[in-house]
Amino acid sequence: MKQINLPRLAVSGLDQAAGSFFRLLKGSALKAGLPPGTPVHVGEHKSAEVRITVIDYDRGGCRITTPAEAGECAAFRNPDTVTWINVDGLHRVELIEKICACFDLHALTVEDICNTTQRPKLDIFDDHLFLVARMQSYNPVGRCLESEQFSLVLGRDFVLTFQEKAGDVFDGVRRRITSGKGKIRTMGADYLAYAMLDAVVDNYFTVLESLGEEIENIEDEVLGNPRPETVSQIHRLRRELILLRKSVWPLREVINSLMRHDENDLLGAGIAIYLKDLYDHTIQVIDTVETYRDVITGLLDVYLSSLSHRLNEIMKVLTIFAVIFIPLTFIVGLYGMNFDPASSPWNMPELRWYWGYPAALGLMAAIAGGMLIYFKRKNWF
Repeated sequence: MKQINLPRLAVSGLDQAAGSFFRLLKGSALKAGLPPGTPVHVGEHKSAEVRITVIDYDRGGCRITTPAEAGECAAFRNPDTVTWINVDGLHRVELIEKICACFDLHALTVEDICNTTQRPKLDIFDDHLFLVARMQSYNPVGRCLESEQFSLVLGRDFVLTFQEKAGDVFDGVRRRITSGKGKIRTMGADYLAYAMLDAVVDNYFTVLESLGEEIENIEDEVLGNPRPETVSQIHRLRRELILLRKSVWPLREVINSLMRHDENDLLGAGIAIYLKDLYDHTIQVIDTVETYRDVITGLLDVYLSSLSHRLNEIMKVLTIFAVIFIPLTFIVGLYGMNFDPASSPWNMPELRWYWGYPAALGLMAAIAGGMLIYFKRKNWF
């Protein structure tokens, strides 16, 4: 077996704090102390029952069956047809072992299939390829990403896929197989594996479109009416983008490794151009994710700037009122000391003046109005 080592990405403190990432490690302690190759289901039980679906096809037609027992899958090892066996639900480890035994898969492959905390990777064996990727979908109700591990085994005339639950992004692939449209029924198992990876990557664009619409709404909110809840929305989107980034970056290296694969004849020469196109799509997804991350970081800066600007506006108004009332307070305080002019050596004739009170009010009004005119000409408000 040849292990393709992919570079690990640095994880920030925010990544560590996100609950989605902690859930990815749930149950990993169950494997502690067990020998390598021991299959143990690690992850959530997302499917009540394990369902097996077999699609067997060639140029002439397509046959779809749902075997009741795992042992029935051995009958589909036919070199004259291409067989796609899909398994929904991974918590019944013994059933997964039986299916893998029908196709002589390595024990480490069975172990990795049952462990749903795998990062995208590629393992190359003599008679099959094992690939792990993550399918992402956007939940508009919860406004969050839902991640699911997708395992694929490519043999000479078969493809095995293992998913955590029913429901995936391969409906278009199934329609092309059943209708006979496109090249899929005239190509081999390697093209089927490519079609599945292409569906996974294309679905990333759908997820990014949903995230982009949400980013635009938050951007309008930040510029128009920033609220305290806006910060939590920004951080939530930032975590979702980090989770998506952790799925697509290693997948790029997986596809790149498939393009450079020349160890055996599992991948035909004609599949290289399709893998190159798939690699380009992956780069587009990565560029979009990085752009969205920059936008989110900028939105956080804009939000903080907006709060600072609003605080400055409030402080400016309060300062203007304070500056206006300072001379008024001085005048009121001066004439409010109640000194007796008869006993004081300083004469304050205004205290005995008939027009003293209205004159003092007029003076204060004139000072306040003059200061307002001066501030307006300076464009201070």
